[in-house]
Amino acid sequence: MIHFLKETKTAAVLFLAARLYLGWTWLTSGLGKITEGFNPGGFLQQAVADPVMQGGGEAMAYPWYTAFLEYVAVPNAGMMGFLVMWGEVLVGAGLLIGLFTTTFAFFGGMMNMAFLLAGTVSVNPIMLVLAVLLLIGKGNAGRIGLDRFVPQIKKKMGRTPKKHEGPQAA
Repeated sequence: MIHFLKETKTAAVLFLAARLYLGWTWLTSGLGKITEGFNPGGFLQQAVADPVMQGGGEAMAYPWYTAFLEYVAVPNAGMMGFLVMWGEVLVGAGLLIGLFTTTFAFFGGMMNMAFLLAGTVSVNPIMLVLAVLLLIGKGNAGRIGLDRFVPQIKKKMGRTPKKHEGPQAA
């Protein structure tokens, strides 16, 4: 299965479909937030007031995350809003053009996890699974995109990774 995801052209085409879906979803979400004047303050306060509960609702499932929201995110809601808006736009654009695909898939997955930990389910689980698959596919995930040219550019710049050599015999 891993070989299929990392090596085959069929997987590259499937990754293209996943990238386009994720990229469009992130890009339109971020642009919508920018044009509408996104302020996450109310959402963050609600996530603190009504956190995700475990089991029968007796204890918080993620008390550490609720504390992070309460003491870091809520007081800095303006900065958090800026990071979310532009993070969504950058992740979306990167995935759409297939440049630094695994990097943008990672950060998209991190945003999905942040939303899930705050209690927003929506399409986040599906997006997270697709992001993880892109991460597993590594270079094949951006094969049909600008990632295809990154190794050639690195080579021209003289930035090819050096092979690890074992200890030299005396």
